[in-house]
Amino acid sequence: MRILHIDAGNLYGGVETFLLTLARFRKSVPALQQEFAVCFDGRLKHELAATGARVHELGAVRVRQPISIWKARNRLRAILDERAIDVVVCHMAWPYAIFATVARGSERSVVFWMHMASNGRHWLERWARMTEPDLAIAPSRFVAATMRAVFPRLEPHVIHYAVAAPDNSARGERTTVRAELNTPADAIVIVQACRMEEWKGQSVHLRALGKLRDVPGWTCWIVGGAQRPHEVRFLESLKVLASELGIADRVRFAGQRADVPRLLAAADIYCQPNTGLEGLPIVFTEALGAGLPIVTSDIGGFEEIVDDSCGIRVAPGDIAAVAGELRGLLTEPERRRRRGASGPARARSMCDPASQIQAIKTLFDRLPDRSEANGIATAHSL
Repeated sequence: MRILHIDAGNLYGGVETFLLTLARFRKSVPALQQEFAVCFDGRLKHELAATGARVHELGAVRVRQPISIWKARNRLRAILDERAIDVVVCHMAWPYAIFATVARGSERSVVFWMHMASNGRHWLERWARMTEPDLAIAPSRFVAATMRAVFPRLEPHVIHYAVAAPDNSARGERTTVRAELNTPADAIVIVQACRMEEWKGQSVHLRALGKLRDVPGWTCWIVGGAQRPHEVRFLESLKVLASELGIADRVRFAGQRADVPRLLAAADIYCQPNTGLEGLPIVFTEALGAGLPIVTSDIGGFEEIVDDSCGIRVAPGDIAAVAGELRGLLTEPERRRRRGASGPARARSMCDPASQIQAIKTLFDRLPDRSEANGIATAHSL
C-alpha cells in the first residue's frame, strides 16, 4: 500500500516532528510505502529528504491566490497517477481543505488527520467539512471527541504519535550541551520546548520561576524560535518578563533547535503549563523518554500521557501551583528521580514508532480500494 502524507511545510512543530519520525522509521513496516508532499520549501522538506524518503513539492499555495491552489491541485493529480498512490493523508484542516477534493476526484481514499482540538467554527474547518473523509484519525481521545464538530457522522480513530526513543549517546553530551547554553554542569535544568504561542504557557512558566528566586542552583531553558510576526512579538515579551521578574540571568532562550531530544537528555525537569487546548504534545513523550518528570496543566488530552507516576498536572494558569510543584522537584532529588523513572517505559508502551506505524497500516487496510473499483492500477495491483 502506497500512501502520501500532505503537510503545508511552512511551519515546524509537533506535526512536522511526527512526520519526520514516520519518514525515519518508514522501513519498519515495508508493506506501508510512505511518501510525503509539502507546499513550501522549508525545514520540513529538507529534513524529510535527508531521511531518504520521497518528497514531492506541490508549490506554494496562498488561499487568496486561487491560481496557486489550481496549480498545486494539478500537481497533486499528476503525483497520484505517477506514483500510484492508494491513500492520501492530509494533516490538519488547511491541507485537507485544499487537497481532499483532488484525492476524492481521483478515486483515492482520503484520510483526515486532525492534530488539534476543534470547535468546528474556523473557516478552514467549515471548508474541510465539504468533503467527508474515508477515515479520520486523532492523536488522543480528547482530540477525537472534538472531531465530531467537523465531521459529526464519523467515528474517529485514535493513534498516538510515533516518537523515537532517545539516542543513548545524547546522555553523554550532557556537559557539552550545558556548556553550549552557558549553564553550570551541576545546575538543575528546567526546560520547555515548543512553538512560541502564548497558550503554550511560557509566561506562566516564567512567572512561576519568578517565585523561586530564593531556590539556588536552577536554570531554565526556553526552547523554540519565532516563526511568524506575532511569535516574534511574544518572544520579545518573554525576554522582557524574565528581566522584570529578576530571573533573566537564569533563563536561556535557546531559539529554534533541531536537536530537542539532545537538550532534553541534558535537562532535569520538563515544564509546560498550557493555558490553551492542544492534542498530545510530542515533546511530552520525548521528555518522558529522557526520564524527566513533567509539570503541566490539567487540560485537554494531557491526562492521557501525564499521570501521577511521571508528572503533575495543575489547574491552567495557576502560577502558584506551578511554582509549588517546581519547588518540590527542585529541592527534593528523590521526588524528582521517582517521577522521572517511569517515563521511558511509559513512552515506549504508548509511542514506539514501529508499533504505531503498524497500527496505521492495520487501520488503512480496512479502507475501500476506490482506485481498483474504478479500474485504475494501484500499488496493490502492481
